[in-house]
Amino acid sequence: MAGIEQWSAAENGNGNAPVTAKGSSRELRHGRTAHNMSSSSLRKKSDLRVIQKVPYKGLKDFLANLQEVILGTKLAILFPAIPAAIIGTYCGFSQPWIFGLSLLGLTPLAERVSFLTEQLAFYTGPTLGGLLNATCGNATELIIAILALTNNKVAVVKYSLLGSILSNLLLVLGTSLFCGGIANLRREQRFDRKQADVNFFLLLMGLLCHLLPMLLGYVAHEGTPAAVISDMSLNLSRASSIVMLMSYIAYLVFQLWTHRQLFDAQDQEDEYDDSVEEETAVIGFWSGFSWLVGMTLVIALLSEYVVATIENASETWGLSVSFISIILLPIVGNAAEHAGAIIFAFKNKLDISLGVALGSATQIGLFVVPLTIIVAWILGINMDLNFNLLETGSLALSIIITAFTLQDGTSHYMKGLVLLLCYIIIAICFFVDKIPQKQPNGVQMGFQPMNNIVNAIGKRVFSS
Repeated sequence: MAGIEQWSAAENGNGNAPVTAKGSSRELRHGRTAHNMSSSSLRKKSDLRVIQKVPYKGLKDFLANLQEVILGTKLAILFPAIPAAIIGTYCGFSQPWIFGLSLLGLTPLAERVSFLTEQLAFYTGPTLGGLLNATCGNATELIIAILALTNNKVAVVKYSLLGSILSNLLLVLGTSLFCGGIANLRREQRFDRKQADVNFFLLLMGLLCHLLPMLLGYVAHEGTPAAVISDMSLNLSRASSIVMLMSYIAYLVFQLWTHRQLFDAQDQEDEYDDSVEEETAVIGFWSGFSWLVGMTLVIALLSEYVVATIENASETWGLSVSFISIILLPIVGNAAEHAGAIIFAFKNKLDISLGVALGSATQIGLFVVPLTIIVAWILGINMDLNFNLLETGSLALSIIITAFTLQDGTSHYMKGLVLLLCYIIIAICFFVDKIPQKQPNGVQMGFQPMNNIVNAIGKRVFSS
């Protein structure tokens, strides 16, 4: 390990000492988000003894970086799925196979992006590193959403983003609380409520931005043209998206500057943990930046395969697009992050698990979703924040039940079990949902029939 530290330092113009973060090792952990700490649980130390015997420095640096980036994770076994998906595309594999291989390939890439952003934080400092993590934390979901938009698959975009929020709130958090409760039956499990409260305030504000465009279809008079309602919903959604992005920027300022101490609770136990070593960078700045750009391009390529083959996979497997987008995509795409949260729950470090689940849900709800609306606006695509009654209702109830679960600052396995059961119920709901979407652009889907039913019932009641 010392060899690679020296190579990393030499790459950045300093061959005397390994590169560390600006400030102390303790300050570095201030710059690490819960996503980084969660993903780090899936990493493994690299054995560089063979590489150190290579006589050529350039080749030695390349092999060392390859060892750290590709083989430095327990998910390295899934990397062969990436070339398999690319080769299968040109060799005429069936689209469901390409869809499945692309999903598997995205799993280790998401974890490696987190690793690379953490490596860059050693050189940029904790604040800029935190900003980089806040931007790249859900890069996979953002790339899939933008590529689906370019293919005018707005329904897939909405489903996948909704599924990511539901997965974090119910599946990840529920599994973490359940496993942590089982593993620590005789220990009191407590966590800091302050961070969770901030996330729930923001999630509820985002929920309001989803509810208002949906309610416009119900409060409109019977004679109001559908085009007028759609235009109102679209304008309201775009304005709300700007406000949501402003709130996310304020959240970053709150998290990284003014109230950083609220989000550092997960490090308190590590101060007395002898196994925590002083952390140093294992690759150089420009190497990390190059790997990050390259992996982002590969994520974009695999995301394009996922978007292009999702409908064919839906027909072949007999599953609705809504079920695949809401349930399967988030589970596979964020498997590394989810596994890390569960591992820390086993160690009774619930602050990290909550930081992963709630932080990721907040980032998707207040950054990825409104940014997608803005991108669709720029592309001339009519996408609003109306996720339909069933989807919005599932989101609202998920936020409410999760908030009640965490209100007292304690945890046990029963709380996790209830969240898991709620997620299973929602998954069954979208599994049996076979109703086709009539409007692929996603604006005001499904409102007019409901309005007709309500109006018909009302007329019968009043006439009688």
